Amino acid sequence: MSEKKRLFLLDAYALIFRGYYALIKNPRINSKGMDTSAIMGFMNSLFDVIRREKPDHLAVCFDKDGSAERTELFPEYKANRDETPDAIRVAVPWIQQILQAMHIPVIEKSGLEADDIIGTLARQAETQGYQVFMVTPDKDFGQLVTENTFMYRPSRMGNGIEIWGIPEVQKRFGVERPEQVIDYLGMMGDSSDNIPGFPGVGDKTAKKFIEQFGSLEGLLENTDQLKGKMKERIIEHAELGKLSKKLATICIDCDVFFDEKDFEMSVPDSQKVQELFEELEFRRLKEQFLKLFSGEAAEDTPVSSTETARNLDRPAGSGQFSLFGEEASGAEAVTEYSGRKTIKEVDHHYQSVAGGMALKLFLKNLMGQPRVCFDTETTSLDPLKAELVGIAFSWEPHKGYYIPFPEEREEAVALLDQLRPFFEAEGIEKVGQNLKYDIKVLSTYGIGVKGPLFDTMLAHYLINPDMRHNMDVLAETYLNYTPVPISDLIGKKGKNQLSMREVPLEEQTEYAVEDADITLQLATLFEPELQAAGTEKLFHDIEIPLLRVLAAMELEGINLDTGFLEGLAGDLESDIASLESRIYEAAGETFNIGSPKQLGEILFDKMKLVDKPKKTRTGQYSTAEEVLSDLAKDHEIIQMVLDYRGLTKLKSTYVDALPEQVAPSTGRVHTDYMQTVAATGRLSSNNPNLQNIPIRTERGRQVRKAFIPRSEEYRLLAADYSQIELRIIAALSEEENMIESFKRGEDIHAATAARVFKVPLEEVTREQRSQAKTVNFGIIYGVSAFGLSNQTTLSRSEAKDLIDTYYQTYPRLRNYISEQVDFARENGYVQTVLGRRRYLKDINAGNAVVRGAAERNAVNAPIQGSAADIIKIAMIRIYQKLEAGGFKTKMLLQVHDELVFDVYTPEMDQVSAMIKSEMENAYSLAVPLVVDIGVGDNWLEAH
Repeated sequence: MSEKKRLFLLDAYALIFRGYYALIKNPRINSKGMDTSAIMGFMNSLFDVIRREKPDHLAVCFDKDGSAERTELFPEYKANRDETPDAIRVAVPWIQQILQAMHIPVIEKSGLEADDIIGTLARQAETQGYQVFMVTPDKDFGQLVTENTFMYRPSRMGNGIEIWGIPEVQKRFGVERPEQVIDYLGMMGDSSDNIPGFPGVGDKTAKKFIEQFGSLEGLLENTDQLKGKMKERIIEHAELGKLSKKLATICIDCDVFFDEKDFEMSVPDSQKVQELFEELEFRRLKEQFLKLFSGEAAEDTPVSSTETARNLDRPAGSGQFSLFGEEASGAEAVTEYSGRKTIKEVDHHYQSVAGGMALKLFLKNLMGQPRVCFDTETTSLDPLKAELVGIAFSWEPHKGYYIPFPEEREEAVALLDQLRPFFEAEGIEKVGQNLKYDIKVLSTYGIGVKGPLFDTMLAHYLINPDMRHNMDVLAETYLNYTPVPISDLIGKKGKNQLSMREVPLEEQTEYAVEDADITLQLATLFEPELQAAGTEKLFHDIEIPLLRVLAAMELEGINLDTGFLEGLAGDLESDIASLESRIYEAAGETFNIGSPKQLGEILFDKMKLVDKPKKTRTGQYSTAEEVLSDLAKDHEIIQMVLDYRGLTKLKSTYVDALPEQVAPSTGRVHTDYMQTVAATGRLSSNNPNLQNIPIRTERGRQVRKAFIPRSEEYRLLAADYSQIELRIIAALSEEENMIESFKRGEDIHAATAARVFKVPLEEVTREQRSQAKTVNFGIIYGVSAFGLSNQTTLSRSEAKDLIDTYYQTYPRLRNYISEQVDFARENGYVQTVLGRRRYLKDINAGNAVVRGAAERNAVNAPIQGSAADIIKIAMIRIYQKLEAGGFKTKMLLQVHDELVFDVYTPEMDQVSAMIKSEMENAYSLAVPLVVDIGVGDNWLEAH
């Protein structure tokens, strides 16, 4: 063990973010409703360092206001980052209070990033004879590593560390000297910091250039040795590369100073720390704190300078792979630094498969597997345009194979035909991430994917519906692993972005097989999680079968009458021009109606329509939809503005855009249904969004007229659940009055009005029915007296009386609402009739507004979600019957509670009866489900 004193410098925000996202699947919410995940995650990391290392000197470094110098050089620096989560914003002051109570230095300086503070302090401390350990997961710190300065990379949950010295940096980045990491980053850029780099230069290419030319400057001096497009790109973007290197360089001479006395570990203010932990409700951390600073080791975390660690980041070079969070055994080799050890990276076996005997052996092995993960690499995100570049396969962790495909279509089809037995094997389970895309791509090549499916994106959606479900996030959260981003291979979006075909085969192989390998490991992790969440049956019986249904619907598409839309565009132009003239006349001048600033000035400065107009954070008048809607009934110009907005949006979003979205290969429009967006379980439609076409206005309804059958032999059929959400809430609440109305087939809104207003059913007025309808639907969303008065002609007091009377009329409904909120408070979630969960982390929040939103979700999520579950069951059954019966009729669209079909006219009677029966009998409730059927020569006629 070295006699040198040791300084540990913690990268605060990197550890805070890492800790927060480690707990995002199961956030820590205290009784005050505060999300304490970020604080707990950081404290776990801090205590782990103190427990393991017993450091002599330690400080925590924070960013403050970002890097003034880098932002001045490149205004887009870090501009791509998402807004900081509220839980982290709240966490920072708490963390700094705890550090101050522990007498641990907090180092921050306006205009400096923590990287620069750490770099400067590390160099100063090293010259004073210290060993420095930079505690951070950020690989960029590799540039600062020396014989006495190391990277100390903690795991997420305090169960392992990895230390990088010079050999590790050399291996990870393919450099001779750590300072060449700056050249590496300058060449390939850094997507997390929005550092551009050279277009088309990724990890492998940057390493090759460094080996060949030594530095970025050396590369630029020797561009004559480059060839083809790469040469052109490097020459063209030379200045961008130089800028990127400057941005990636960590400063080592900024305005901070290391005084060893200030950084000494000293006795904390134990009482103050305990008070803070008690206020945050950190019982376990309080216990750990007391043990740490009373000289005892925590019972469940033995201290050992030679304990094995978890490998956390991407391996260096070919043939190396991370442990992906698996506990290491004593058999693994370790590298020692001052008595501390870390596991060397585990070998992985990723290889490409050529033709001939290699392919035959691969196919034989492939067909013997019970479960295989596959992932297609293509030239486009649009499956109808995508060409296969390759397919990766993995059936064992850390191993996988990649089959590259020729560019010639006939040759690709011939190669794919050799894989047909695998894809069509009923006995082999196929695993993938977003399998719907792969199924659609393979379908365009005439290949069907049969047998059981396991989609990790869908599985995680059921495990944690509110979290993001893309593979990179899942890999970081569950496997402590950061996959190679696609931008490292093909560059960022823009004219210089490469096609996947232009990427060298070795890089294609590493990238593609890594995806398949990670996905396979995620599937293994998610299986028990689905079971624990009680959603395993929902996954296998609903979401996975629906995946196939949606793939078929999306591939089918729907026919569009572009000529009709051209005529509608002309009508809309006339309507918009007329509204413009009327708005200008009312305002007394012309202005840009689409400019919120100019509109606000007209309405609130010039016309003074409101005494105290609402303003945005920037000080401008707010002209948001909800603000103007509240004022529209009192001011004609505002209603005209809203109408103007509606028509211009309708024209741009649908009338002008839809013809552009007709696929050349099919002549039809193909929407993409997303299964993993809405936490309630509802599907969402994208590219184009066919679920949001306005139907309350005449012009909006006319857009539906543009959707037509495939030919004269077909007609469109629309099947719509009648008031399904009200039927569900009646059944779930066991509200007898409402149930009886549905059973008698009464108009539920008129029946409600009759009871609430105490008049005979036949004497209910149109206005009374309208008000009852507003309450009926509003009650699901927690409508207030204020909200109801805005939606009707009622005053606020009249609206309150109506709501009170409503609950007296339907007393069990109020009980059900209370029970749902109580269940959510106790369990942290609510669920649908099929067990789909909606987690509500804010249900016990201290903030009344936040808590109120969660309470409303506790009521409406089971209703909306149950409606979504029921229509999904119907879709699966109808699709299976259409397939089994060999019908020409196809299911085309799902729009909330409605299904749209292209019906072959001779099949109309049989198919119509089957659709109605399957939808009405999809799920048994205490009230009957009723479906209305319409048929027409376009969607509007059928509705």
